[in-house]
Amino acid sequence: MSITEFVVADPGDGPYGVVVADGGVWTTLVRSGVVARIGEPGRRFDLGAPGSRPSVIVAGPDEAVWFTRNGDDRVGRIGYDGAVSEVTITGAPYGLCVGPDGALWCTLMNTDEIGRITVDGQVSTYPIGTTGAFPAMITATEDALWFTLNQGNAIGRMTLTGEVTTYPLPTPAAGPVGINAGPSGVWFVAIIAGLAGRITPDGKIEEFALPSGSKPHAVVATPGGGSWITLWGAGAIARLDADGNVAEQHNLGEDSEPHGLTIDTDNSIWTALEKGSLAHLQP
Repeated sequence: MSITEFVVADPGDGPYGVVVADGGVWTTLVRSGVVARIGEPGRRFDLGAPGSRPSVIVAGPDEAVWFTRNGDDRVGRIGYDGAVSEVTITGAPYGLCVGPDGALWCTLMNTDEIGRITVDGQVSTYPIGTTGAFPAMITATEDALWFTLNQGNAIGRMTLTGEVTTYPLPTPAAGPVGINAGPSGVWFVAIIAGLAGRITPDGKIEEFALPSGSKPHAVVATPGGGSWITLWGAGAIARLDADGNVAEQHNLGEDSEPHGLTIDTDNSIWTALEKGSLAHLQP
């Protein structure tokens, strides 16, 4: 596995989310209120709001990237034509995904809700039914949304009509954060307990131990039934096979602090490093 780094920001800017879209790689700079794109052409989009905290970024269904701004209660949009816009949604939006209905769905950390935003800017919110649960990341399957409850120590499932089922984790106070749906189930990681897990559509949960001190943050499922995970505490990225075993691990350097990650069309991996760069892992 070869690793190439692309510097996109000063270390204090904090690259956070990452997505491949429109022939380039996009990242949010959480500490400076900027979204950057590498590729041809490379561009920087200053949101004009340094405290906006752009975080999770996804490719939308409408020739645009969308991203949460949990510092100022907005979800932003940048069209592939360069047009920048935003939608206001109260509650500190953080996790974001495209739902099976073609809308954008986000977690609202401070209000214990899930938000829905259509591509034309219509907003709806749905309570998760648990107070103080701190919903974090969110992912979509063909019929539902799945999300981590960081302080609720559980995985939530919401139908497109807002019905919620909650599945407590076997490990107490695990601190689930990242989540991503794959062919073998929905993968998640718990940053406090240092574990990865997988939940099936009927709610069965398996947990898998990770190296001590790893503090896993984000996860993306692979076509083969496994997953890639950023090990924020260890400054590394790891691949788990379909049985939950650590198949490989790659160090990204001291103080790299990897956060978001995504799989490219060629199955290579991109991850955002808080030290100011994007790392590209290729076979």
